[in-house]
Amino acid sequence: MRKTVDIALPPAAAADPEQVREAAASAAGLSLEQTPYARITKRSVDARGRQVLLRLRVEVGDEAIADDDVRPYVLQDISNKPTVIIIGCGPAGLFAALGCIRRGLKPIILERGKDVRARRRDLAALNKEFIVDPDSNYCFGEGGAGTYSDGKLYTRSSKRGDVQGVLRTLVAFGAPPDILIDAHPHIGTNKLPGIITAMREAIIAAGGEVRFNARVSDFIITEQRINGVRCADGTEVLSDRVVLATGHSARDIFTLFHNKGLRIEAKPFALGVRIEHPQHIIDRIQYHCDVRDPLLPPASYSLVQQVQELGVYSFCMCPGGIIAPCATAPDEVVTNGWSPSKRNNPFANSGIVTGITDFGARHGGTPAALHGMEYQRTVEHAAWIAGGRTQRAPAQRMDDFIQGKSSVDLPDCSYPPGIVPWRVDQLMPKDVSQRLREAMKLFGGTMRGYRTNEAVVVAVESRTSSPVRIPRDAATLQHVEISGLYPCGEGAGYAGGIVSAAMDGWKVAEAL
Repeated sequence: MRKTVDIALPPAAAADPEQVREAAASAAGLSLEQTPYARITKRSVDARGRQVLLRLRVEVGDEAIADDDVRPYVLQDISNKPTVIIIGCGPAGLFAALGCIRRGLKPIILERGKDVRARRRDLAALNKEFIVDPDSNYCFGEGGAGTYSDGKLYTRSSKRGDVQGVLRTLVAFGAPPDILIDAHPHIGTNKLPGIITAMREAIIAAGGEVRFNARVSDFIITEQRINGVRCADGTEVLSDRVVLATGHSARDIFTLFHNKGLRIEAKPFALGVRIEHPQHIIDRIQYHCDVRDPLLPPASYSLVQQVQELGVYSFCMCPGGIIAPCATAPDEVVTNGWSPSKRNNPFANSGIVTGITDFGARHGGTPAALHGMEYQRTVEHAAWIAGGRTQRAPAQRMDDFIQGKSSVDLPDCSYPPGIVPWRVDQLMPKDVSQRLREAMKLFGGTMRGYRTNEAVVVAVESRTSSPVRIPRDAATLQHVEISGLYPCGEGAGYAGGIVSAAMDGWKVAEAL
């Protein structure tokens, strides 16, 4: 006999297996003798009341309940099978490769950047010396943007694929099993490199190939069919099946499409700033306490408001995190955020962004499909100039931003290259600043204490998603004009994060 029940317990009780079993048995209307076994299958924090609770879904019964059976990921030998070129080694590319192997195809992954270990040296040079390698940075390299910028696995895309299957695959390659039960699963930047390495090794062991420092510079197309690609070093790789999984920052690929006369489309995206509070302020607001219970995770938040008929919302919220420099060119400043697995840094940061839908008239002479990309680039370049033409980021205290005042000084900030005082409200496009300002006022009413000059506004958060869509046929998933070319993942405009990109990779492998 087995029953599943939902219970809510204080943190200390939720951490005690025996108290969990007792509460679950009671909720199921059974005695402890009838329920010697219990297993938590879902877990979330409920901070809506004065007392913070953990909500648990628990299976109880009189038979041993095994933990989720996540088996080692064993792949068939595809050394001599037909090849598929996969451009990009982020989650979309990696999961497309795994899906291809499952279906008897040999993936050849071409990654413009370096492997996860070698990337670290380039990130250190960016953080400390402000040197931006256009092919190896927080956005480009093995594992994609998510590897060194957090690894949050929360998605609302369950209708589009097998979320649990993606999570189980990550666990099979070394992710903590807790991601299978947490409402907002998170791996952490410190653990992701090992998982990505294990996936690459499995692909190679099965007979696939992974080539680094292999930036694709051209498509080889004959009579509206792709026959392969040409890399920047002149190397040609031939196949009549190519998966394009280059991520949201591969602007050279968007330009390549335009130059070859291939169809692409401008797509709405979001733009804003990254706001950082001391973590204890967010803990106090959310948990209604002066000192956070050590059994609770650092508090997070999710905020959204409509301003001038457009949404303003929090994006990629990182409790106990660090603001990261995510430029992909030397003359721009771009921010994002990440947290280690323990989320134990003293700051909490989040993007606060608003939708950008009107950018067509801003860039005379730029092809219409690339107007959003040029809008991004213009704001990022302005931030670079304001930061002293380095990777230092322009910043302003939060209440000063709202009131349109200069900040005399700035609080401590986690952003490694450092921040400099600047009127960020004037740096951003006027309509964007107005919406952000009004939303911050409203957020301060929703979360008492959120609006404070102890928080700092850092420019610019601009890579929330791709500003370009590469259109594909809904049935075949091939590009609408080029047979054999499969746009995939975030860069093509069909995903928005690690899990949805991974699911799209699987979806494309199935279509192949």
